[in-house]
Amino acid sequence: MAFPQRVNMSDVARAAGVSVATVSKVVNGRYGVAQATVERVQQVIHQLGYEASLGAQSLRSHRTNVLGILVAEFEPFSTELLKGASSEVTGTGYQLLAYSSGDVAGAAVGWERRSLARLSGTLIDGAVIVTPTVVETKQGFHVVAVDPHTGPSGLPTVDSDNFAGAVLATNYLLSLGHRRIGHISGRADLESSRLREAGFRQAMADAGVTVDEQLVRVGGFRIESAAGTAAELLALPDRPTAVFAGNDLSAISTIDVARNMGLSVPDDVSVIGFDNVPESALVNPPLTTIMQPIQRMGAEALRLLVDLIAGVERDIHIRLPTELVVRATCRPLGPS
Repeated sequence: MAFPQRVNMSDVARAAGVSVATVSKVVNGRYGVAQATVERVQQVIHQLGYEASLGAQSLRSHRTNVLGILVAEFEPFSTELLKGASSEVTGTGYQLLAYSSGDVAGAAVGWERRSLARLSGTLIDGAVIVTPTVVETKQGFHVVAVDPHTGPSGLPTVDSDNFAGAVLATNYLLSLGHRRIGHISGRADLESSRLREAGFRQAMADAGVTVDEQLVRVGGFRIESAAGTAAELLALPDRPTAVFAGNDLSAISTIDVARNMGLSVPDDVSVIGFDNVPESALVNPPLTTIMQPIQRMGAEALRLLVDLIAGVERDIHIRLPTELVVRATCRPLGPS
């Protein structure tokens, strides 16, 4: 398939029968052009599909009217955030640029700084960064962090109530009679992972149930890494009767591992996740999970960024509630 070459100002000028200078005045909203000529040039611009390059626009006005959403990779969590940000950008006067660093799971330290160095000032006017480490930004360039590694700091942030969500998940398993509960935690460098483990431990303590440290293991928030952890837990002579996985991908991985080991979910082991990504409803059986409003988090981050650029005074730390979504992967513990 052949794509047309980029339309430039000289193409518009030739088609409209005016000078390039006149086209430039129309594009940049300057005075000195008759209204009839403005309308003719605008009609040609529309017909030819002319767009000024972002770099050139930035040099002229120091603004591109483009906001970035920067991620290490596009996986279910960041994809849902992008949906929310995309819905919120409508009517703001901005366009949205989604950018992946290519560093899987943010494994390469500093991906956020490198991404900002490439994009800030010439391609985007501000950025939403998903699960960043601490990011230093140049003065006047606004950044909002979603679920940052270290939690809220001086940087504007949006996250969900990870601690309360983990308490909710653990209490649900406890209410079903489970006491031997395993926890597959997330990445050790993420505040959200630490808070979910802390919530699990708090709920167990409040119920007077001792946590068996054999049953608390790192899964890394990824299907591949969680699979090995789940296999270790389910192969124990006294395996857990229920598993609280740190995110839905880890929970889905646990279900697959259990099936491959000849175990039934939820008959042999109950499983609960965290996130409520679309995949959680599609797995067999459908996953019981804790819902964090991921799309709303993306929308709130985008709105916060727009307000910061506009100089609106407001709270720069937003924490959204979580809630239990009951499906089919948990059941009451039967008599032993």
